[in-house]
Amino acid sequence: MFSGLMTLASPPVWLLPALALTVGIGIPMWAAHARGRTYGIFAAVVLAFSFPAGVALGIRLQALLGPVAGPAVGWLFAYALAVTGLHFASLVRARLRTRAFRWAVSVPAQAFVALGALSLPFLLALAPVRISLWAVDAAGLLSALHWLDLIPIAVIGFSVATSLRPRREIVRVTLGGAEPESLTRLPVERRGWGEVHHSEERPLRIVQITDPHLGPWAPIHRLRRRIDELLDHDPDLVLLTGDFLTMEGNGTPGALTEALAPVRRAEGRAFAIFGNHDHEAPEEVAGALAANGVRLLVDDEVRVETPVGPVQIVGADWYRTERKERIQALLARFPRRDGHLRLLLLHDPRNFHDVPKGEVDLTLSGHTHGGQVGLVSLGLDWTVLSRSKWPDHGLFGHGKGRLYVHRGTGFYGFPLRIGVPGEASVLELVTES
Repeated sequence: MFSGLMTLASPPVWLLPALALTVGIGIPMWAAHARGRTYGIFAAVVLAFSFPAGVALGIRLQALLGPVAGPAVGWLFAYALAVTGLHFASLVRARLRTRAFRWAVSVPAQAFVALGALSLPFLLALAPVRISLWAVDAAGLLSALHWLDLIPIAVIGFSVATSLRPRREIVRVTLGGAEPESLTRLPVERRGWGEVHHSEERPLRIVQITDPHLGPWAPIHRLRRRIDELLDHDPDLVLLTGDFLTMEGNGTPGALTEALAPVRRAEGRAFAIFGNHDHEAPEEVAGALAANGVRLLVDDEVRVETPVGPVQIVGADWYRTERKERIQALLARFPRRDGHLRLLLLHDPRNFHDVPKGEVDLTLSGHTHGGQVGLVSLGLDWTVLSRSKWPDHGLFGHGKGRLYVHRGTGFYGFPLRIGVPGEASVLELVTES
């Protein structure tokens, strides 16, 4: 009798499809009315891309796991569909929410969307195989394939874990040496925060903060803690290379000012540029930087004295058009200063291709989130961007110039850092003798 009372009843077979249709149609329509057509289309596209595979996976897993675990999975998927609707509805009046709302609504909703997006190509790729096995009545093989449906669950679990915690590193970047004719990935030394590199040369220590994307996955307290930990390394320069906010961060005046408060410790040594998302709320970003003693460089330069000598920093704005012409005009307007190390802050590393050889010693970029999907967690440099026009992460050389692409302090929206952890790094710059 008691075992019967403890058995969880399965959700009705119509529940997941009905919830998906209600949320997938109703929320975008209401969002378009309440916030505008652009957001309504965005919500419709995201839900249409993620919900079909998410529902199909939920139904398949219920059948696969049987009467013991299947009902719990069914109700879990129903909950995920419901909170996904609530999350997208909350973005109509986007703002940073309480910790309880983040963990009960935003985090599971964004993880579910990521799961659906990941599962769609996976299930489509398996469909011809399953149809073929069904056609030849290979029931045994077809049954064995059912367990492959757990793979997206495992991958998204790994992705969430990878997305939550950046890797803490000391990165030793060597300037000078080889002068490759084309853009070439170069090796760097990476070690943990507690590991010491014994060298007579005192390096220039730089903390780069890029793509923090203040939002559900990077709330105020977490971003403050990460910045505080980085500044405990007593860097000579703190360089912020853009993309500070998400929709939730944009909708919460003063939140970025509070989150960046630890940077006040580096006043006079902290400089920033805009990324593409910062042009959605330029006044908010500029005000937060100024309030914390960070000088914003919008197509401007600054000269700084450091313990290892003078440094010239040129900060490029993010441009939607005419990027090559604007970057080259900026570098011509602020030519190299004699005896200065010359740095360029450039949010999008794709535009490093437009920097003339020898014009800059080191360019610092972000934007790519390290390629987002790859094998970095396994110690390999490969990512999905490795053969694209975007330098994805790490150190590159072109002539005498060097480019360092930071993997990002955070990420935007969905937890799809698959094998590419974020980065909490201190750069040590040395010159090859």
